[in-house]
Amino acid sequence: MASPVRYRITHVTRYKYAEPVAICQNQLRMLPRDFDSPFVAVKCQRSRATVRPQPDQLVEHLDYFGNRVLSFAIESLHQELEVGVHSEVSVAPGSLDLDGDRTPWQEVRDRVDQRDDSNWFEIQEYQFDSPRVQRGPLFADFAQTSFAPGRPILEAAIDLTRRIHADFDYNTKVTDVNTTPEEALEMRAGVCQDCAHVQIACLRSLGLPARYVSGYLRTVPPPGKERLVGADQSHAWVSLYAGESLGWIDLDPTNCCISDVNHVPICIGRDYSEVSPMRGVVLGGGDTNLKVSVDVEPVG
Repeated sequence: MASPVRYRITHVTRYKYAEPVAICQNQLRMLPRDFDSPFVAVKCQRSRATVRPQPDQLVEHLDYFGNRVLSFAIESLHQELEVGVHSEVSVAPGSLDLDGDRTPWQEVRDRVDQRDDSNWFEIQEYQFDSPRVQRGPLFADFAQTSFAPGRPILEAAIDLTRRIHADFDYNTKVTDVNTTPEEALEMRAGVCQDCAHVQIACLRSLGLPARYVSGYLRTVPPPGKERLVGADQSHAWVSLYAGESLGWIDLDPTNCCISDVNHVPICIGRDYSEVSPMRGVVLGGGDTNLKVSVDVEPVG
């Protein structure tokens, strides 16, 4: 088996406010957690968060999905906020034989529906609507081309991933954080969040459990170019429950691939609303200038 790849990840978020902020309360979902799947195994070696100004309250907990959440509050006047998360993780490739399981996709769906799957209790909630993903015939019709009756679930899911990648124009200017999957599918355009939401909607509309994964993607500079420190980005992809033998499989429609050692998952949820890297409320501040810097550096 190939050796694990070790990454040093730095994610820095800076806010500058036009007017003083009296109070801010925020939650961070940027701290790595351990993952184990047929394709990759992720181990968090260490992680550390820094907040400036010094917060008056700072506490970490696990949310409903097992994600690490850092909550903090600053209760003094400030016009700048800087949050940095510095982590080291190792990502090891799995040894799954992609041709070894030929379970039809309807069998996976039906076993969860009928509670014959030993994991049905924790899996079933990912079949239904969530705050940002609503099932419907629009998505079922789009997915049906890939999910012919009797087709093996992994083969069908990879084909759907390929079709979304081929049909969608990656465009950072046509969508925003509030764009719905219906709008993204109609435009056939968007960013990784939009592609993930569309694929999740397609899978759930067929009755298959699917969840949203937020994390990081290692990027490789063009030939002859050096890495640009801080120029990486957070990323999003899809995790599909493919039955008891395969478990959860991660698919990246933005890059038309199964997740591998270049993907570093951080959080899981039903959609983006449950895994956004940083969210909160402020009292005051006026206009806000936001800058985000992400660096995913292989080490060792």
